[in-house]
This record gives sequence, C-alpha cells and structure tokens, in this order.
Amino acid sequence: MKKSKKFLVSILAFILAFSVLSLSGCGKKDDETDGSKTSDTGGKTVVEDQGDDDEGSITLTVYSQLANYSGEQIGWFAQVMLDKFNVKLNIVSDADGVFVTRMESGHLGDIVIFGSDGDQYLQAINNGMLFDWNQDNLLDEYGSYIKENMPKALEKNMNISPDGKLYGFGHNVATSATDHESFFYHNDIRWDLYKELGYPKVNTLEDLADVLEAMKEICPTSDSGKETYGVSLFNDWDGDMVMYVKSTSALYGYDEFNVGLYDVEKQEWQGCLTEGGMYLRALKFYNDMFRRNLVDPDSLTQKFDGTSEDYQDGVAFWNLFDFIGSINYNTDEHISQGKAMYPLALEDQKTICYGLNVFGGNRVWTIGSSTQYPELCMQIINWLCTPEGRMTLEYGPKGVTWDYDENKKPYLTEFGLKCRADGKTEYTDGKYSGTHSDGSFQMNNTTWAIDATNPETDGETYNYEMWESYNASLISDIMDDWRAFTGATTFDEYLNNRPHAVAIGSAYSPLPKGDELEIIWEQVTTVIKDYTWKAIYADSDEQFDAIVEEMITKANEYGYDQCVEYSMNEAARRKELEDMAK
Repeated sequence: MKKSKKFLVSILAFILAFSVLSLSGCGKKDDETDGSKTSDTGGKTVVEDQGDDDEGSITLTVYSQLANYSGEQIGWFAQVMLDKFNVKLNIVSDADGVFVTRMESGHLGDIVIFGSDGDQYLQAINNGMLFDWNQDNLLDEYGSYIKENMPKALEKNMNISPDGKLYGFGHNVATSATDHESFFYHNDIRWDLYKELGYPKVNTLEDLADVLEAMKEICPTSDSGKETYGVSLFNDWDGDMVMYVKSTSALYGYDEFNVGLYDVEKQEWQGCLTEGGMYLRALKFYNDMFRRNLVDPDSLTQKFDGTSEDYQDGVAFWNLFDFIGSINYNTDEHISQGKAMYPLALEDQKTICYGLNVFGGNRVWTIGSSTQYPELCMQIINWLCTPEGRMTLEYGPKGVTWDYDENKKPYLTEFGLKCRADGKTEYTDGKYSGTHSDGSFQMNNTTWAIDATNPETDGETYNYEMWESYNASLISDIMDDWRAFTGATTFDEYLNNRPHAVAIGSAYSPLPKGDELEIIWEQVTTVIKDYTWKAIYADSDEQFDAIVEEMITKANEYGYDQCVEYSMNEAARRKELEDMAK
C-alpha cells in the first residue's frame, strides 16, 4: 500500500513536471522562433540569423504616428528583421481618427511610436494601453543596452508619466550634452547658378528672392524640360502652422512652438499672428516668391515625394533642408556636370541648431499593453539602440551599404553612396531586393541622435556627413569653388563659423491641453494653416493683407487667445527647464 502511494505520487510529479515544461514554451511568445541562432546585442539574447526562410515568422503591428507608409514593411529592412528576429512588421500610420479607433479597440499595436509625449501619449498611459517596461523585469532582461546607455532618457520618461512608471524613451538621445547637433537648416542654393551670377551678396531673406529670380532667367528649365522655380513646397508635414513658413524662422534663431515661435537665445515666445512677427514675415516672403512665379504651383497639393522628385530633377533652386535640397540634387551626374546645391548663409542669418539632449526628444518608443510579444518588441527596440541597429536604420544593411575600416572608422560603400544619392537604387546582391527607398525604415523614428558618438568608432558620430571618409571623397571642381568662397571644408564648419543660435536640450515635455482646449486648438490651427496657404497664393499686396486680416479675425473668433495663453505658459516652463539644464 505504501509502495503504491509512493508510485502514484511519483507519476503525478512526473506529469506535473512535464506539464510545466510544455507550458514554458507558451508563456513567452517570442520563444515561438524555435531553433534560431542567438547572439548577445547588449540585452538578453535575441533571435537572429534565420536565413531566408520565413516559415513560422511572427507578424508585429507597429503603430507609428510618424510613419508616412501603411502596410507590410518590405525590402531590405524587412529582410533584416526576418533574419535577426524571424519577424514581419505591419506598419500602421497615423491619420484622422486612427488613434481614437485603436484606443477603442483596446490594441494600439505591439510597438507603438508617439509623435509627441503630450496629450495622446498621456491618454494611452491613463487608459492602461502601454506596457510598463519594469514589469516582469522586461527592461532588465531584454533591454539592458537601453538601460545601461540611456539612463537620463528613461528617467525623463518616468518623470512625465502620470503614474511614475516607465513606458519608453524619447527619440534623438545624446551621448553627451556638451555640443549641438549638425545643422539641417541649410539654406541650400544652386551653387553653379550662384557662381554664374557672380556671387551676389544676399543680405536678407527678402533679398534671396532677387537672386532666385535671376537664377530662373539663366536656367528656365529643369533636366527633364520642366519650368523651374525658386522653391518647391509640400503640405503633408504641416502641424499647428504651415511647415515651410514656420521653419523659415529657423534661419533667424526661432524654434516652432505651439501656435508660435520660440526665440532660443532670448527664451521668449512670439505668436504666429503677431503683427511684424517672424511667421508673417516669412509668409510675406513666400507670397512675394509666388507673385514672381518662383513657387512651384503644385506646392499646395503635392506631398514630400513630389518635392523630392522636383529637386532631383533640378526644378527648384533653393531649399531650407539638407535632406531635401542637396541630398536629392547632388548626384554623381550633376556633380560631374559642375552642378550642385550648397549652403549660403544670408548676411542677417542666425541659424538655429539643437543642443544634444541626453534626456531625448518627444517622439516616444513604447510597447502596447495588449501585445502577446512584449519580450520580442523590447528585443527589437533594444537592437535599434545598439550601434549596428542605429547605423542600419539610417543607412541600410551592414557590409552592403556601410561598414567599418581596419581603424574602426565608418564609411559608406560605393553602393551605399549610390543609395544616399538616389533612393531608387536597386539591390542586386541576391539577398536583398527592391529599391533602397522602398525598403527604408518605415517606423520613421530614431533612437540615438544622428550626431551622437558611435561607441564602436574612434570618436566618429552616426552622421555620415561628419565622417572623415565621406569628406575626403568630396573632391570636385564645384566643391572646391564652394570651399574657396566660404573658407570652410564642410557645411557644418561653415555654418558653425557663422552666427547661429543653439536650442538647449532639456527635460521639457508639454502639459496636456485638456478636451476643451483641444477642440479650440484644432479649429484655430486649421484656420492658421488654411489661410496661410491662401496668403501664399495671393495675387497682390491688397489680397495678401485681406487674407491675413481674415485669418487673424477667424482665429480670434475660435479662441486664439486661449491657445496663446497655453503657449506662453509652456514657454515659461521650457525656459525654466532650459535654465536648469544650463
């Protein structure tokens, strides 16, 4: 009898132990990637090296408020994710009503990226829609590279969370707070045409229109025979104001801030509808350009891709941003023809640049609370924070588009340089397929700031324009001419030697507006954007003045003063935190 009882207990113990072992493969959903090779990337081991076989792969939904694309991630980055994590990514971009719909469904996504750490982010926390990164030691076990290297960014996230828990970190994290980012407000112009005009002095923004008009006279058609213009705009990045108009203020030390502009040196806020203010000055500039036939007439209706194609074709002569003007126009073909877009500082210009911020920015990486795969989501985010991950999301696959030399210096391969110059470059190596731009990183957020130091290199950053290897390759007659004129070797050196204003990196995040102000805000900012575009296309000074007056009247009727009050209070908070950061 005793023997039988002991035997029964042994059988029960064996069954229980077998059950536990069987269930252990179900508790952590990312373990479904069985038989995978693993490697250490700074956190717990992550799944990688799956080869080309996507059998049994897991599909994760990435809801990104920054994405310009919806659908399955394709191309080279899709293959990277499949190889490293046996994962496919379904990208969900943001649009009117998407956030509300996903909140109501109870599933924001597996990986969730917020465009701001303000209202919607805080709503998601308050409604239990985000995963606590300290729950079940998630960060410790699967995100240790983040934990070890981004402590201030994690600290900021906990401080702004209503419940004091950790839900992620903001973008563009810096490794040091002692320097500023490279300049991406460039004031790029067609240097070959500027040279042909005899290098005329450009004192002010308003004088720039005269130079662009003269350029059109000597270059009336693009490469493909289209009519040329001074500038080609697009509207899909408009926020509280029209993007190009507010961004032009960056040439004079202003940062966009709610329904106005923030002077980063004086630490003072100015409403966008202030008479004689910078926003209306920039708006008048664009209207003057339009009336001289220097604004591409498709600007109101085309999107970012349309503008990029214009600059590739040489349709427009000037742009504010290096990632639109020079990066699209300065192909090998154009350079060999003695043509290029390079920066020219206005005499009264004081370009804004952003201080490197160890606290990170406001575009937050998070994980949805309803995901079945929190560990896998954390592994992916953690890898994107490693040097290899940051370089890959920026440039493409290691060993194909970029690599390190024997001295641990980064460089773009010949193929990588072609991809930077032309996103339509095709992968033909057999492992990756499609064009470089089609396969680009569609989550559209960053981890480390582009100008943060890459610890795998000898003091180089993630920014290829700063690499020794890249600058040594910029040998051409047109570049030599620019260097002789400016006395600088690189664009950043040139702009850094000119008057500029540094926006101090701090732990600032906006306070929620509240439901009532949100409604008012939407109405007011819609008026500002709609009437700004109308004013750009005004046919006369009288029509321009009438449109601006109507914009101010309607904005006031909808509650512009309440938006101003909120903005001024936030500007005071920003100043206080900047002063603390100093």
